[in-house]
Amino acid sequence: MKSKSDNLVKHYKETSIMGFFEVLKNIFKILNNINFCKKDILRFKPDRIIYIDYPGFNLRICKWAKENGFINHYFISPQIWAWKENRINAIKRDIDYMHVILPFEKNYYKIKHEFEVHYSGHPLVNYINKFKSDDNFFYKNNLDINQPIIALLPGSRLQEIKKVLPVFLSITNMFKSYQFVIGGVESIDKEKYNKLTKNKNVKVVFNQTYNLLANAKAAIVTSGTASLEAAIFKIPQVVCYKTSFITYLIGKMLVNIKYISLVNLILNDRIVNELVQGELNSNNLKNSINKILKKDNRLEMINAYNNLINMLYAENPSRKTAELIVR
Repeated sequence: MKSKSDNLVKHYKETSIMGFFEVLKNIFKILNNINFCKKDILRFKPDRIIYIDYPGFNLRICKWAKENGFINHYFISPQIWAWKENRINAIKRDIDYMHVILPFEKNYYKIKHEFEVHYSGHPLVNYINKFKSDDNFFYKNNLDINQPIIALLPGSRLQEIKKVLPVFLSITNMFKSYQFVIGGVESIDKEKYNKLTKNKNVKVVFNQTYNLLANAKAAIVTSGTASLEAAIFKIPQVVCYKTSFITYLIGKMLVNIKYISLVNLILNDRIVNELVQGELNSNNLKNSINKILKKDNRLEMINAYNNLINMLYAENPSRKTAELIVR
């Protein structure tokens, strides 16, 4: 969005906080951001407001905006099929148009909650299909062209990176014939990565996730969009998740899903291995990587990816969604 407009009033990294305990620690910061957002909406007076994901923050703004006569479009539904299903009441009350990107969400809303939503396909498939990798990726990043890459995608939030990256790095010496490359994000200070990777034989490339995946043999990713991106690039992967102990215990009681990765959720099958909380350790990660590096297992996973891509594909989904918003 920043590339399309200079009118960026606050970066998402200032508002992005995950986990129950983490939210409690940052409650005053969150409340200040909510007040800031309301004032900025009143100043700007938009014809429509488009909310993207982040329901803990956005649904509060939705309620206020609806009460003040604004039209609310929500892009990327809150995952109420996983937890906090009671949010459906706020969604029905405050959101004028819900635009979902996962194929099972349309029937979920319609059949279970009698709420019409718009599904135009998942934009990632078209976006990645049009992507052309940089032929000079290895050269530009001082990588060994003769050594296959295992991509490490530890997430975009510092708190999750601190939890999972040390475990990712613990296996780098177990795969001597591979080079490990971290997909870094600019929103995280480079010094944070330097501190976490000190004395480790690993490279960090910033804002080059797609080039990294296009050139990778395998990937270790955190749960979220990265797992879907790796699947569309047809890269065998292991999906990992780790948070604070308190957050995990509360989440285990409240979250109602069989899988944590979007790949497994959409296909309703355990296609990619998931290492969650205590399962995420060096030994399990090493075994999982060894498994997906074997030819037969790779082919089986890629065949499942092809089914996933067919389920998600639609022509110009982003354009169709945009047309619905401006009509």
